[in-house]
Amino acid sequence: MSILVYLEHTEGAVKKSSLEAVSYAHALSSKVGGEVVAVALGNISFEELVKAGSAGAAKVYHVADEKLSVGIIQAHANAVGQVFQKVGANTLVLAKSSLGDAVAARLAVQLKAGLVSNVVELPETEGGYTVKRSIYTGKAFAETSITSDNKILAVKKNAINLKTDGGEATVEKFEANLEDKDFAAKITSTDQATGEVLLPEADIVVSGGRGMKGPENWDMIEDLAKELGAATGCSKPVSDIGWRPHHEHVGQTGVKVAPSLYVAVGISGAIQHLAGVNGSKYIVVINKDPEAPFFKAADYGIVGDAFEVVPKLTEAIKANK
Repeated sequence: MSILVYLEHTEGAVKKSSLEAVSYAHALSSKVGGEVVAVALGNISFEELVKAGSAGAAKVYHVADEKLSVGIIQAHANAVGQVFQKVGANTLVLAKSSLGDAVAARLAVQLKAGLVSNVVELPETEGGYTVKRSIYTGKAFAETSITSDNKILAVKKNAINLKTDGGEATVEKFEANLEDKDFAAKITSTDQATGEVLLPEADIVVSGGRGMKGPENWDMIEDLAKELGAATGCSKPVSDIGWRPHHEHVGQTGVKVAPSLYVAVGISGAIQHLAGVNGSKYIVVINKDPEAPFFKAADYGIVGDAFEVVPKLTEAIKANK
């Protein structure tokens, strides 16, 4: 039986989180058998599709319907479901995301599949099928058993090492049988986040809090982010008072991130903010208050004035390049 991976893409590029899902599927296939096949929907270049091969996919089915270029959930679910049946898959792997969650939920009903989200490890298959997943915003883990024949696994971002040494995947067109009712929902407008690196997909994030004292000082955050190739974020109070746009708000009620490196500058570390960043591999905190709660969650901490520390850190990174 094949393992199918649902690829998401943005601005013409396959998302890193989707390539991580392919890497997870490849590792899973080594354990349970089966060929790894991916599916991509809408407008995306051949050159991008073959990249799935480096992460471990043998083949990519491309459903090139122009209307699938936007994330109409019903249409995406139906198209992916048809490819799932075509390749004789029994497992669907995808990256956990806002679109992925919605598509996975529909497919779980359509395929009569057990669904586990926030997956962080390969399943245990001795005497059953048990999957480890992250719960309580990353503060704990749960072991979840799937007893259905079909399975859907939504992999948490940065939980799996990205495979990059695979071959080139073959690409094959697939004509999905989609009807007008599949496109009954309409996306009337989209507010696109701006910046050199988009926050949800960033591997490094630099965030600022009220310790920055005002929006006029944000160049310091942006300069550090530029040197690191990072996206910029902020705490909720900063976006609430209008220093930064709301799409940069990181936290439980904002954007949840799981980068390889999260740098928090002048953020005290309220529990709501920590809930949005505790999936990060490494957290660096810069704060002049040695009692700031964030230090308890940090891998590395610098007690000092951000207006002295950050420029020196930026210059050191620049010199090291």
